[in-house]
Amino acid sequence: MGLLSHIPFLKNFAELSQLGIMGMNRRNYSYIGRYNPRSLFPLVDDKLKTKKLALEHGVTVPELIGVISSQHDVASIHDIVQDHPAFCIKPAKGSGGKGIMVVAGKNDEGKYIKSNQQVIEREDVQRHTSNILAGLFSLGGATDVAVLETRIVVEEALTKFSYEGVPDIRVIVFRGIPVMAMMRLSCAASNGKANLHQGAVGVGLSISEGKAVNAVQNDHPVRYHPDTGQDLFELALPSWDRLLHLACACSDMSGLGYLGVDLVIDQNRGPMLLELNARPGLSIQLANNQGLLPRLQSVERLKSPQRMSIDDRIAYAQKYFHVAPGAASILGDSFTVDPEA
Repeated sequence: MGLLSHIPFLKNFAELSQLGIMGMNRRNYSYIGRYNPRSLFPLVDDKLKTKKLALEHGVTVPELIGVISSQHDVASIHDIVQDHPAFCIKPAKGSGGKGIMVVAGKNDEGKYIKSNQQVIEREDVQRHTSNILAGLFSLGGATDVAVLETRIVVEEALTKFSYEGVPDIRVIVFRGIPVMAMMRLSCAASNGKANLHQGAVGVGLSISEGKAVNAVQNDHPVRYHPDTGQDLFELALPSWDRLLHLACACSDMSGLGYLGVDLVIDQNRGPMLLELNARPGLSIQLANNQGLLPRLQSVERLKSPQRMSIDDRIAYAQKYFHVAPGAASILGDSFTVDPEA
């Protein structure tokens, strides 16, 4: 049942359909299976391949420091990051934020300090890198490579909305048009990870303005961040049109028709691509308190939307994909607000 099992008060599939909720089977068959050629999956399942593709297309990504691909080279990691006090280690084939280690700097003793202020030894960093290569965090347990990147510096205006980790923006892009978006905010319960399944907060965003329309944690409505106490409905993303433009550009370069684009806003470099997902989850519907199907069906009725300019695609989304006052709710009592108010 997946997502649907988290909406216990809905009595039957007719009611689910009436509210426009898309389940996993329909997503897999009607959208992923139909619009995403399997031959293109490796481009998005492997973060290193995604990064190289993005660089070829002029898409901004975190700076690549280096790659470690063999156990023999694990000890060299300290030399590779010598000129980068703050950095990130991630598995190229990881998913759900697993295996990502963020180092914020070093102390006077030369030990590493993680983003949560935990002090770790050089050997801990080597061990983590070795586990990445062994496939401990990769899809299917396949052997992997460790990607070393510069650390993202969170946009100052967003720091109060997240706890320890980097908040990211997920945009679902269908046939080149952004149809739904949310921001994922890390918290203590999610161990600083911006992953909803680990307890992070999901904030639905209006496509028209990038403002909060709803918020959930563990599939239940929330109003305030559990750690910072920040009112989540004050969230309004800067550079929103740039973020949508970047999401559309990422869709174009990937060749996939149904795509999850994960973006971040770096304090120094602005919006940038974090990763792509050919099988984006469905919890974005809960975060927005709206079903995906009406928006997807609207785009399906368009003739060749990919041939439209990116500006025209964004204009279409912003005109038609807003949360209307009194719209049907999939969460019952919630804190949904009218983004146009």
